[in-house]
Amino acid sequence: MFLSVFDVFKIGIGPSSSHTMGPMSAARRFLDELKDGNWPRARQAVPAALTASLHGSLAYTGIGHGSDRAVILGLAGHDPRSIDPDAMDGIIAAVTASGHVSPDGHPAYRFRPAVDLVLDKRTPLPGHPNGMQFSAFDGDGQLLLRRIYFSIGGGFVVSADELATLKSAPDARQDVPWPFANAAEMLDMAKASGLSIAAMKRANEEARTSRTKLDAGLDEIWSVMSSCVARGLAQDGQLPGGLKVRRRAKGIHLQLEEKWQRNEIDPLMANDWLSLFAMAVNEENAAGGRVVTAPTNGAAGVIPAVLSYAQKFHAGAGRASVHDFLLTAAAIGGIIKHNASISGAEVGCQGEVGSASAMAAAGLCALMGGTPEQVENAAEIALEHHLGMTCDPVGGLVQIPCIERNAFGAVKAVTAASLALKGDGVHAVPLDVCVETMRQTGRDMSEKYKETSQAGLAVNVVAC
Repeated sequence: MFLSVFDVFKIGIGPSSSHTMGPMSAARRFLDELKDGNWPRARQAVPAALTASLHGSLAYTGIGHGSDRAVILGLAGHDPRSIDPDAMDGIIAAVTASGHVSPDGHPAYRFRPAVDLVLDKRTPLPGHPNGMQFSAFDGDGQLLLRRIYFSIGGGFVVSADELATLKSAPDARQDVPWPFANAAEMLDMAKASGLSIAAMKRANEEARTSRTKLDAGLDEIWSVMSSCVARGLAQDGQLPGGLKVRRRAKGIHLQLEEKWQRNEIDPLMANDWLSLFAMAVNEENAAGGRVVTAPTNGAAGVIPAVLSYAQKFHAGAGRASVHDFLLTAAAIGGIIKHNASISGAEVGCQGEVGSASAMAAAGLCALMGGTPEQVENAAEIALEHHLGMTCDPVGGLVQIPCIERNAFGAVKAVTAASLALKGDGVHAVPLDVCVETMRQTGRDMSEKYKETSQAGLAVNVVAC
């Protein structure tokens, strides 16, 4: 099983990988299909108007997650990786005012967001909770092209046919040196080869790309992560969306810097810095800033926080260590996604912050010199203690409880790595069992607790 580190860690915008980045990418994909001419050219039909509908979790929390805005931006020809977050409001205002989108390489299409973009809470699309439908019509209103896509977590978008193939196809052994599909295989291959998990993951990546490109890509991922931390520490004021949530990272940062400069001994200091870094990222994410899915936007703060913490408190955390951390984390994230899910709409927040915490624990354990067995143990400890966690965002916004939840996910990751490093890697619950338990728990969990804002904090906290 091969899932690239660049599939696990995608550069994009907040507040949600599945609900913001996914719909934007799906809209762009629909434009590409439209440009390819998959409509009846024989009768010289010309696409003139577009419509879109969001279903399931995308409909219930679409406004709070910016899914409607993402569709507009995608149909206007933009993608999550390259769009300027500061330009988004202007683009949306222009489309709303004109009633048209004019993506590069296309004619102008009629698209009136108030009329042509529907959040359909009544009609789920079978296959996945995050369903979308896009349609194109000619000038006479005749349907030319209709496509259904699903945003399956972490910014991944698939068509209906691709989703069916993913669910029905057996485990595909791809042409990489170490094609582990689960943690047991990963440990067996590490033992047989004498390689670390990071080294095996690197070999798999380098079977597809050059070492130079791989290292440059890892540098870029860490650069975007660390820049997001820095921006989050510098901003204050309220987050958008109506909950009136105040940014706290800047104020906490100033307090901690004062203590740091005075060399003041505080037994909570390391933990405070760890929590601060996570909150800084997720405040930026909540504001629609540039982030890295790790493995999702809702959980984007955990891995940058643990890496930032390692660089501040561990002298050996240089460039090579950062690369090993990210490669190890991606290996664990790939196993979780392949065998369960990283989508809050599918398994709750255990699949988002729980997965991120497991990935971060594994990465930190590797950075600190842990064996493959200790790394697997660290991931299992972190994931185990997120099992059953629901996704119940207040007001459909990625703010409460998401921002603080990332801080706790980071704390659990460091604790898990520390516990694993104190042992020899032998433990009672294998990571694969924990991942399967998460999958089963998500299957049994009520839909109300899976990113629909229909239960939990979402109904017991006044949204505005």
